[in-house]
Formats: sequence, structure tokens, C-alpha cells
Amino acid sequence: MTTTLRPAEPLQHHADGTRSRRYRVCVNSRPVGEIHLGTSAAFGDSVAHILDLRIDEPDRGRGRGTVAALAAEEVARDWGCRQIETSVPGDAEAVLRFATALGYVVRNRGMEKQLGDTPPELPAGTSARPMTPQEFGVWQAHESEQYARTWIERGVPEAAAYARARRDHEQFLPLGAATENTLFSVLEHEGTRVGTLWVSLRETKAYVFDVEVDAAHRGRGHGRSLMLLAERQAVTAGRRVLALNVFAGNTPAERLYESLGYRTTRYMLYKPLL
Repeated sequence: MTTTLRPAEPLQHHADGTRSRRYRVCVNSRPVGEIHLGTSAAFGDSVAHILDLRIDEPDRGRGRGTVAALAAEEVARDWGCRQIETSVPGDAEAVLRFATALGYVVRNRGMEKQLGDTPPELPAGTSARPMTPQEFGVWQAHESEQYARTWIERGVPEAAAYARARRDHEQFLPLGAATENTLFSVLEHEGTRVGTLWVSLRETKAYVFDVEVDAAHRGRGHGRSLMLLAERQAVTAGRRVLALNVFAGNTPAERLYESLGYRTTRYMLYKPLL
């Protein structure tokens, strides 16, 4: 039996500059599922994204999904893409195993924690204050560079990584430090600055966009204090869920978040197209 992809619609061009197309997964011309392939809104035409892959129940467990995913890679190569990505819900362990068996690597994951009604206390000798305008300027230049470098280290072309850094800052910080519902904090321990925190207050939850302990003060528990500060700010603002993103390979951060009770909500994976 031969598994192939057949277009289910014309190539779609979207307002954000991306394109996509749905394909039927067929076995000897018999439809057994569907795959939806597009280009990445975050990284442009050089990166493809599997938006959805579904195999009908009677045909599961026969390798149809594997062949469909590999065929999608060929389509992506024809589109000129150099990388393909997808995302998997945090509780879909079978799908995660499927993706990693095909050569996909976890790039980053989204995590969340349900918060209580009482803001946690900071450790003795530790306090927080708002970031000054001068500090914000220095912080923003550093954070933007580090953010782009993080994507580059995980296989994103340099131009696309820097473009994403610029675009994300424009989207999430349109007014810089004065952006509404955005908190920029400096953590101090016994009067000495030890780290910084960027928290965004969304409609139903808070989101940690950046948390960093200054290099000279790492390994002393200040990362935990910064996360307690984020939880404190979220609860005080009436949010009972705190979300964040962590890049794969940042083992200290991953261990910290897990120890604080964060759970994975979504995995983001990628694969080079050689």
C-alpha cells in the first residue's frame, strides 16, 4: 500500500505573510487523514510548521502518520524551507515520542503554575523595586541580544532570530517601560542588586517574559527569589496562573521551575531539513 499526500485546497496566502495548505493523507487514493502545513509566523518562509496532523482511527498504528510527516518535509523543502517545527500538548506523551522518533528536538516548552490566594514572602534580606528608566535601557539592549542568540543557538538562522527579537519587543513593549500591565523589577539582596524580572499581566494570567540573575550572584538561590517575586506580583494583581517559557538545555531553570510546581503545557520542537 502507498501513502501519499494530495492537496485539499489551493495554497493559502495569509495577511501576516505566511502561507499554508491542507493535504489529504491517502492510502492507494483512499483518504485516511489530513495534514495542515504552513510557514512560521515567527521566523518566516525559511521555517515550515506542521499545524495539524490527523490520522483516522481505523488507520492508526500502521505508520500512516510517519509517512505523512516525512512527505510534509518534502513539501517544505520544495517551499524552500530549511527547518520544520511543530508543537505538542504537554500531556500528549505518545505524540511527543512520535515526533522525537522522527528526529524532532525539543526547542522550548511552555509551563504554568496555579497560584494560591496569598502572595509568597521573599527570603529575609531580599527586596524588590521598580527598574529605573536608565536601567531599563541597558536591560532592554541586553535582553534583546540574549533573546536572539538563544534562538540562533537552537538552529534559527541569524537574520530570522534578530528579526524575531525586534518583532517580539515591538509587540510586547510598544511603549517600552511604560507599556500597560507590564512590570519591570530589580531584585536586591542586602542592598545589592542581584537580578531582574519582566512580568506581563494578561487578562486571565500573568506571564514571566524574562528572569535573570546577574552573573556575579548566580548559584545562591536568587533565581528562586525572582520567581517568588513573580508569583507575588501575579497574586497581588489578581492573577491566579503564572506562565513562562523555558528553552531546552537551560537545565538550572528547568529544575527550578519543576521544583516550584510548574507543569509543562506545550512542547515546541524543530528539525533541520537537510
